[in-house]
Amino acid sequence: MTLPASSDHRRQELNRVGQVDVSGTAKTDPTGQGKDKFVTASLTTLTFAELLKRLNSRDISTVEVTDAYLGAIHKLDERVHAFLHVDRDDAIRQAEAIDQKRASGQPVGLLGGLPVAVKDVLCTQGQPTTCGSLMLKKYVPPYDAHAITRLRQADAVLIGRTNMDEFAMGSSGENSAYGPTRNPWDTDRIPGGSSSGSAAAVAARMSPLALGSDTGGSIRQPAGLCGIVGMKPTYGRVSRYGLVAYASSLDQIGPLATDVHGAALLLEAISGHDARDSTSVRQPVPAFSQSFEQPLAGLRIGVPVEHFAEGLDAEIEKSVRNALAVYQSLGAELKDVRLPHSKYAIATYYLVATSEASSNLARYDGVHYGHRSEQSGNSLVEMYEASRGEGFGAEVKRRIMLGVFSLSTGYADKFYTKALQVRRLIRSDFDVAFEQVDVIAGPVTPTAAFKLGEKTSDPLAMYLSDIYTISANLAGLPGVSIPCGLTSSQLPIGLQLLAPPFEEDRLLRAARMYERETDWHRRLPPLAGH
Repeated sequence: MTLPASSDHRRQELNRVGQVDVSGTAKTDPTGQGKDKFVTASLTTLTFAELLKRLNSRDISTVEVTDAYLGAIHKLDERVHAFLHVDRDDAIRQAEAIDQKRASGQPVGLLGGLPVAVKDVLCTQGQPTTCGSLMLKKYVPPYDAHAITRLRQADAVLIGRTNMDEFAMGSSGENSAYGPTRNPWDTDRIPGGSSSGSAAAVAARMSPLALGSDTGGSIRQPAGLCGIVGMKPTYGRVSRYGLVAYASSLDQIGPLATDVHGAALLLEAISGHDARDSTSVRQPVPAFSQSFEQPLAGLRIGVPVEHFAEGLDAEIEKSVRNALAVYQSLGAELKDVRLPHSKYAIATYYLVATSEASSNLARYDGVHYGHRSEQSGNSLVEMYEASRGEGFGAEVKRRIMLGVFSLSTGYADKFYTKALQVRRLIRSDFDVAFEQVDVIAGPVTPTAAFKLGEKTSDPLAMYLSDIYTISANLAGLPGVSIPCGLTSSQLPIGLQLLAPPFEEDRLLRAARMYERETDWHRRLPPLAGH
């Protein structure tokens, strides 16, 4: 599937490449023995654990599972627009190779043939990598990002490339040059951003797993708004090699999944040191997928006072406090903690992130990289201006201009340097808090998903959507979002847990303690039942 110009074009293209009946039933012959099997979309509604168990026991084949999810994409994605590119033939070839591995008795990788959707910001050899931008509309990488290499080694099936806010700049999924992604719980609402397509694909059960990137909450925020699990690892836990940069000191790749088990398995598959990334840390990778079921005795949970102040929706607060009560019933101790500099997090983030973005995106000039305008003008400068003017969207331009201003002579010390100093204070607040508690818990977002277009004319209101998630990126901490309720309008609510650096194991175990006691992760948006 190529990048769509319209919904009609997308349907025609999916019909051509998908070859999957509109009912969601796909015809396959995974045995190669001439015996047809018919796989229904019900496979896509299995829990992650059930799906993996059936694959490993060979009750179902990788081809059957892949076909079922391709069928879901064919049926649902016109309404959700989670995917920018799906190559059915390539996905089936990957699935067949994994089935052949199993049939021949060879060991199969950690992901066991499970489909994984990939945010369109990770370079994948031979597949378009657009970053949701016209600037990279024609870019096809000649290499794989490190995380993609790890997925292949773990025997994942790369099922498609997901939509996103352009260059990962957005909180709603509305900034893609190829049209907005919609929330599967209510397609008139935003799914969150910038990993909008990845979160929506998992929520709608068009993929059991997905990769996203998190610069200021771009995994956790859409996960919370779509009712799934999303995790940002510690900065340096996962290599950024092959991740198209937005803000290099903040970006981190992480998993989105239907449950904690899936997040643990996917994180384990992609973690580890990579010499090609100078910020990749030499830390052992725990067996997250084996330890996440172990409850934490004597768990001390910090509740940041600043996260329950003015601006938090009453329904969100009630669900989060109910979740904390569940932890108390399991023997956890709740303790108020202070994060006094968190009130400066939004301002600090938008100075640091935009400054780094203005530098990272300077390379897209129509000569070295990216779109070149046909209206080149009479000079090199005019060609640069025309190419960048056509290639970048409004939000990207806004952030580039803010970053250039912040770094300009006479203002860098006043704004950028000051932001770095405050960033250090934000990290110090967490260091002090973690001397008293094991994890910090609070809301993911101040409100549930809002209507498409509701905040596009007010960038500052849009930026406040990330008010509870940004601090973790500034401090380099791991964080996870898990579903903890629904509003009266049946929209998902997320609970955020944060832990000290490289304590992902603790974080996943704490998340699973709550998940085991509730069924929010099993709730499906109406359209996901096919």
